[in-house]
Amino acid sequence: MSALVADFIRAAAQLSDPRFRRVFVLSILLTAALLAALYLLWSMAVAAIPDMRFTLFGAEIGFLDEAARWLAWAAGLVGLAFLMFPAASLFIGFFLEEIAAAVEARHYPHLPPAKPLGLLETIWDGVLFTLTLLGANAAALLVYLISGPLAPFVFLAVNGYLLGRQYFELAAARRIGFRAARRLRRRHLARVWAGGAMLAVPLTVPIVSLAVPVLGVAAFTHQFHRLNGDASAPPDA
Repeated sequence: MSALVADFIRAAAQLSDPRFRRVFVLSILLTAALLAALYLLWSMAVAAIPDMRFTLFGAEIGFLDEAARWLAWAAGLVGLAFLMFPAASLFIGFFLEEIAAAVEARHYPHLPPAKPLGLLETIWDGVLFTLTLLGANAAALLVYLISGPLAPFVFLAVNGYLLGRQYFELAAARRIGFRAARRLRRRHLARVWAGGAMLAVPLTVPIVSLAVPVLGVAAFTHQFHRLNGDASAPPDA
């Protein structure tokens, strides 16, 4: 477990690297622009709803219509909070290679250049992952509601598995290909799952969740090299 914590500490510490920080800031700006566009579309849809005239005992109650609009706008903001991470994950395909390369340049300089994954392939993979994440959490919503105090653990288990699988395989595939990456993940399923669960914790914090995709790629790049037995990787624990 200490090795997993060290992976995330090293990932966060690399924000001091200008190359890494540039990608980090750019990914957040793109995500913010997408969320702003989505909220603008939502606001336009709410504004287009025709006025509803409510009456009670023959008297018109005008404030209910305005209250309904305010509730709709508030619901839009709540929706954006839930969409922060999925929106951010859509852009990770653009930055995957640069993030992983920056990590390797600092921590694993002895390695030869990796074979970059195809941009369209990683973007499509990100779209599928985002849809899977949304679908899995929507399907698990009833479980969250009925599991009471166990709901946070169910959330971490579901999202930890999905996050670990996605980011570990992306980090590993640059070096060993997707088939070997899947085999390596399955061989170390518990450790990869635990790393994903740690990454799932900040998903519950709006704004902070925007940083998860970039830090996830960086942290799982460290984990891949450690589990793959690279000479300069710190020993597992």
